[in-house]
Amino acid sequence: MTINVFHRPHRRPHRWLHALVALAVALSGFLPSAPAHALSRIKDIAEFEGVRENQLVGYGLVVGLDGTGDDVKKKSPFTRESLIGMLERLGVKVNQANADLEPKNVAAVMVTATLPAFARQGAEIDITVSSLGDASSLQGGTLLATPMLGADGEVYAVGQGQLTIGGFKVTGAAETVVRGVPTSGRITRGAIVEREVPFDFKTLQTMKIALRNPDFTTARRITDAINEFVGAGTASTLDSGTVQLNVAQYGGDPTSLITDIEQLPIEPDQQAKVIIDENTGVVVIGQNVRISKVAIAQGNLTIRVTETPQVSQPSPFSATGVTTVVPRTDIQVQEDPNRKLAVLNDGVTLEDLVAGLNSLGVGPRDLISILQSIKSAGAMQADIMVQ
Repeated sequence: MTINVFHRPHRRPHRWLHALVALAVALSGFLPSAPAHALSRIKDIAEFEGVRENQLVGYGLVVGLDGTGDDVKKKSPFTRESLIGMLERLGVKVNQANADLEPKNVAAVMVTATLPAFARQGAEIDITVSSLGDASSLQGGTLLATPMLGADGEVYAVGQGQLTIGGFKVTGAAETVVRGVPTSGRITRGAIVEREVPFDFKTLQTMKIALRNPDFTTARRITDAINEFVGAGTASTLDSGTVQLNVAQYGGDPTSLITDIEQLPIEPDQQAKVIIDENTGVVVIGQNVRISKVAIAQGNLTIRVTETPQVSQPSPFSATGVTTVVPRTDIQVQEDPNRKLAVLNDGVTLEDLVAGLNSLGVGPRDLISILQSIKSAGAMQADIMVQ
């Protein structure tokens, strides 16, 4: 007896389902996406209390210059006094009354540096050396040991080392070539920290966050983000530029708290501003600048004055004639007749404002006058800051 066993055929997925998924993936590239917001980390828009730098400054001497130092006899007498004082501290007796010192390889300099937060003794920091007298170049010079003072008058670091100059100066008999600034240089890791700034950071019970650009909206967003991430009541807004952290409620040390919140993304808010630099013609328009409906016409008036003086010579072998210069002036006034009146609609965005002004064909100088006129007419909802 033969028994035939029939297997049930396996059903394949519908082809239309695969086609639908492929179509959806293809169309996703053409669909408009949600606008991306400019998010910034808290550590990039604010400063934490105690985590700050300190400015240092010092006065010293640079030696070893190739004849490009200060004129210690006529133009830089303070360099001579500093040189004599340094030699006496090193045990060299100098008779100041009869001393005939005219070295060309010494220059008086100011040394500046920034002491990082929590810098420890023995740490090395970069320093900047700048000429104080009439030295023409510091190339090839070596800075002698220079105490670096803080705002309280205490010595926090000592700088010394070989200078690195970013520019040079070459002088010949009839020409001088200067590139960069040869009277200023840097010494990488040229100062050693000798004193630490006293600050007990770990025992803080409360801590403040200072916004670099104070704004109430941004401060409130920082407070909400911290309370949502760490816990309610951890942060509170004191004013437009300060957010206070309750370290005691957090239950840990300030270092752990900062580590938890400094990477939180925040969308900073900004005030509607227009920054104008009349010296360079630079105009910066903020994103929130709005313009009420206004009509603008900009004329292009050009006045050209050309001077072409002519020389009148007397006839050859003339006994009474003299050479006379006769002035000749040519004045041309040209005005572009194609300038028309343009209308900017109410509540235009930054893109609309730029497009409307570009349609008038205005340059940076004319743009400055137009923006100031719009502000004077009361049609600009923004502050104009002229630098």
